[in-house]
Amino acid sequence: MNVSTAGFLFRVLALCAIVLTSRDIQAQTGQAATNYSLTVTAERDGAIYGQGDSVVFVIQLARGQQPVEEATVDWTISKDGVPPVSQGKLAVIDGRGVVASTLTEPGFLLCRATFQTPGGSSISALGGAGVDPLQIKPSLPVPDDFDAFWQEQKRKLAEVPVNPRLTLVRAPRDGIESFDLQADCLGAPVSGYFSRPAKAKAASSPAILTVHGAGVRSSDLNTTASYATEGFLALDINAHGLPNGKPVAFYADMAKGDLSDYRGRVGESRETVYFLGMFLRLVRAIDFLTAQPEWDGRTLVVRGSSQGGAQAIVAAGLDSRVTFFAALVPAMCDHTGTVVGRVCGWPKIVPAGPDGNPDPRILEIARYYDAVNFAARAKAPGYFTVGFIDTTCPPSSVYSAYNALKAPKDIFNDPPSRHENTPRSLVAVREAIQRHLREQKGKQP
Repeated sequence: MNVSTAGFLFRVLALCAIVLTSRDIQAQTGQAATNYSLTVTAERDGAIYGQGDSVVFVIQLARGQQPVEEATVDWTISKDGVPPVSQGKLAVIDGRGVVASTLTEPGFLLCRATFQTPGGSSISALGGAGVDPLQIKPSLPVPDDFDAFWQEQKRKLAEVPVNPRLTLVRAPRDGIESFDLQADCLGAPVSGYFSRPAKAKAASSPAILTVHGAGVRSSDLNTTASYATEGFLALDINAHGLPNGKPVAFYADMAKGDLSDYRGRVGESRETVYFLGMFLRLVRAIDFLTAQPEWDGRTLVVRGSSQGGAQAIVAAGLDSRVTFFAALVPAMCDHTGTVVGRVCGWPKIVPAGPDGNPDPRILEIARYYDAVNFAARAKAPGYFTVGFIDTTCPPSSVYSAYNALKAPKDIFNDPPSRHENTPRSLVAVREAIQRHLREQKGKQP
């Protein structure tokens, strides 16, 4: 590990050290008498098994630092949160017990354990395991006219001049220049913060676009400043084309008002899905970055987490100027998973009809907004992260997109993680981006 990476890891760990878990909070509020801890882990290192293997989960129960001598724990095991589901009660002896299951298809198993404390409270824990995850296939093929649809949307966008407006803002770090960027697009504008090294020469700097997870917020100036100090032309755009730097209440009101249900807005056709504008703003942001005279002409990275992870995949699938993307716990994968009895990723936009089956109209529309299908079109190498107990962007959905990518790729498996970016995963992503920069050096524009 080099000095830069070690310093980054130290900073991340320092930040994480101040976050209190719910158990920490209970202990500090006088509830130490119920200080039970429950964990579920796959017995095998790495938590990867083959089809038909016995997948063993170890359930451990402690009170404080001592294993509980004898207790009963309820457990369920599902196919990544959907049927079939097995369940039972487990006698935990000396703080430990095991349950096992099998899966005869590629996918994931999710084990949930629940313990009722003597005081009447309940604690739960999750454990996950992959079963031949590299063999998970897309639930439906890419629509025949997928490329034609998106080419037409990009054609319409190209008719709108970029018209970038840069307003100088105070840079949060020395040696860089920072701006508020507004650029015209179809519908809402591209709205972001842009930072660059103050003395960058022409054709000298790689570019990075960072994109946001779900929610409603301003673009982040500090993110761009951090990347600019490393030599990037850095642009961070908010997901909705909103003005930047407004009071917190402004974004809270938008989240409760006009944008309260944005994730589920499908409308009547492919052209009325809310995410159409969000996806086209990615292309417009890339238009801006690649027009900068300081851009080196060969390196353009897109990075995002959750909804931002989906946008990173989409950007690579829509725009060949992307040379690398990092999709952390990506959302919007495998919208059509229910067709094959699989769980879908956030935002699960395909509802069930009166017969319990997926709504056929929305199911068809959703295929044009599925990160799996954009991954299948991407030419840029990609890096993914995945949590095995992520119930927001379940691992089977993430792997369906990862496996669809034909370009060089890698994935960081994080078995004990929920929907989060852990210090280990953040370091892995950073190192992947740095490797790409090294590989790009020496290439000609």
